[in-house]
Amino acid sequence: MKTFKITLVLLAIVSLGYSQTPAIISQVIGKGTPILFLPGFTTPGSIFNETADRLTIKNEAHFISYAGFNGNAAIPITDKTPWYNTIREELVAYIKNNNLENVTIIGHSMGGNLATDLAAILPDTITNLIIIDAIPCMRELMMPGVPASTLHYESPYNMQMIAMEDAQFKQTATMMSQNMTNNKDKVETLINWILEADRKTYVYGYTDLLKLDLRPVLDKVTAKTLILGASFPTVEVAKSNYEKQYAKLANKTISMASESKHFIMFDQPEWYYAQINDFLTHE
Repeated sequence: MKTFKITLVLLAIVSLGYSQTPAIISQVIGKGTPILFLPGFTTPGSIFNETADRLTIKNEAHFISYAGFNGNAAIPITDKTPWYNTIREELVAYIKNNNLENVTIIGHSMGGNLATDLAAILPDTITNLIIIDAIPCMRELMMPGVPASTLHYESPYNMQMIAMEDAQFKQTATMMSQNMTNNKDKVETLINWILEADRKTYVYGYTDLLKLDLRPVLDKVTAKTLILGASFPTVEVAKSNYEKQYAKLANKTISMASESKHFIMFDQPEWYYAQINDFLTHE
């Protein structure tokens, strides 16, 4: 990592009332174009350290991590205060309170969903989006035809996951991690990120993601957007899903990584860095 003075910012809660604990934690490095790095589910902001190092533009990097993951304190989660929504609202407040302008957001997985959400809410502030293997409504792919209204925190499946013995949960985490990267050296890292998560945050937060559908807000996004998609299960199937789900997003380019699963930065790093730099240096 480049040698910069590191400022750790614990974002103060802004009129949320129900929580003393921040939903996001930010590490700010460098000066230049403000870039928010939003990681995926269970993933720390530090996953983007090398990405920031490899950028060819001078940037002020804001590495974000989330409550309940990577040793960060969990926040209360209820039907009235969903985890994902709380993170989104604190990110909006973070951008406004820090007077960030002409912001670029680089988001992976859930971070890509948050990036899309923020660009729809703050179209005059977010000018560039780089979305890495994130789909606006993953429920439609995983559970076709199932309405969001049928998904609840206190479902039998969720209760089973929360009560699961550690050894069994590790088996589940291992199977999931093996399906998210072709880079065998990174599987253990992914497993550990899942195991470090607060269990209730993991279970309820995933429910939030299954309920999420950003397709109705895509027409509010004006930011120039690069979508980097993984080729799993095949390039043709994956690209078709992206084209269908992002149909209402106007200013976009979809580029597919070959022989890559979900963590493109692990499976095709040089292609990934080249795509991002080309996008950011060709306005």
